[in-house]
Amino acid sequence: MPHPVVETRHRGRIHPVAIPSLNPRLIWMQLDSAFEMAASQIRFGTGVTREVGMDIADWGAKRVMVLTDAHLSALDPVQTVLDALASEQVEGVLFNRVRVEPTDESLMEAIRFAQEGGFDAYVAVGGGSTMDTAKAANLYACYPADFLDYVNPPIGSGKPVPGPLKPLIAIPTTAGTGSETTGVAIFDYLPMEAKTGIAHRRLKPTLGIVDPENTRTLPPLAVAATGLDVLCHALESFTARPFDQRPLPERPLLRPAYQGSNPISDLWSREAICLGAKYLLRAYQDAEDFEARRGMLLAATYAGIGFGNAGVHLAHGMSYPVSGMVRDYRPEGYPIDHPLVPHGISVILNAPAVFRFTGPACPDRHAAAAQALGATVDSASKESAGEVLAEQVVRLMQALDVPNGLSAIGYREEDIPTLVAGTLPQHRVTKISPRPAGEDDLSALFADAMVAW
Repeated sequence: MPHPVVETRHRGRIHPVAIPSLNPRLIWMQLDSAFEMAASQIRFGTGVTREVGMDIADWGAKRVMVLTDAHLSALDPVQTVLDALASEQVEGVLFNRVRVEPTDESLMEAIRFAQEGGFDAYVAVGGGSTMDTAKAANLYACYPADFLDYVNPPIGSGKPVPGPLKPLIAIPTTAGTGSETTGVAIFDYLPMEAKTGIAHRRLKPTLGIVDPENTRTLPPLAVAATGLDVLCHALESFTARPFDQRPLPERPLLRPAYQGSNPISDLWSREAICLGAKYLLRAYQDAEDFEARRGMLLAATYAGIGFGNAGVHLAHGMSYPVSGMVRDYRPEGYPIDHPLVPHGISVILNAPAVFRFTGPACPDRHAAAAQALGATVDSASKESAGEVLAEQVVRLMQALDVPNGLSAIGYREEDIPTLVAGTLPQHRVTKISPRPAGEDDLSALFADAMVAW
């Protein structure tokens, strides 16, 4: 059944808005006419990791929590950070128990460590899991609260961050999440077997140190997974519901971090799509192609600035239960001791179905995205722009040896109701889809995503 459509007016414009929970009626709703751009300070360059000690010392910090995971703690990027801190007489205290794909339990362990440590600043060395864990540790150490207080609704209360946090330097070792630029921390909430997160501008790292040297040891599947996450960040933010179709917040503080597509985010997202089209396959096929690895790291940062302000939508919203409900899938080359669907894989497996669904809502944007990925788009193909974009994504998935749909990682048709139930709470992202998706729509999308080609 189609969602009821209501009309809203802003500055003389009538806006039809589909709201699943309401009967058709006329509602006058003032829409926002502004968007905000916020991003961490970024330093990009080969070898810049060695500057972290000077940055911390210049800020006057003396005791720093260095977060990473058990695998990375034995590798060069972490040792480089510890040596840089020591050279400036800064005490670096290593926390190497970050969980790849964090949970509420793993976050609480890091939070307790941070609360008891008396730290002046934080340094995160790793992928999105490490950077997100550091954001949460910094937040709850500065402003202790019940764990769910800051967590996004409807799972948590969604309370805003009360004030400034301590300095956080984020040093990515993967080219994917863009977490060094965003105010978002994502985790698995085990009691509900669903992903959720904390989102606020004050969570953004103080400085992102983006050093191509730190991605040299990334295995091929990790290159593919993180690179596809970059691509989906850019594609979803570029095709998101426009910022001026959001209700006007009561106060500027309540304007969401994910605001919808906007002219500035569009620039970053489109360039990230172009960089991904140029470099992702090369980076996957040849670990020695340093130009490609560097290009993908730059693409991740560009996409992070884009989606960090515009947001992502259905492919990400649907990915959270895919990751949270994993049974026994273990990706090749990942040094883990538990079943795991890498975040980028959980997102991309939904993407072709999503873009076929959202294409009719903004065909010009889907056509432009497909063109940036290499498709030839004419006026006739714009009518099926979502399908054209989906085809480009599938071709890239095949070239990167990605599993062929959700069924290839262990999901079955009978799992669809549970996957839908895990997606429905993801309001933070699903609400900025250019085309609203209710329960029946999500069921059809998951069914379409079971096999990609």
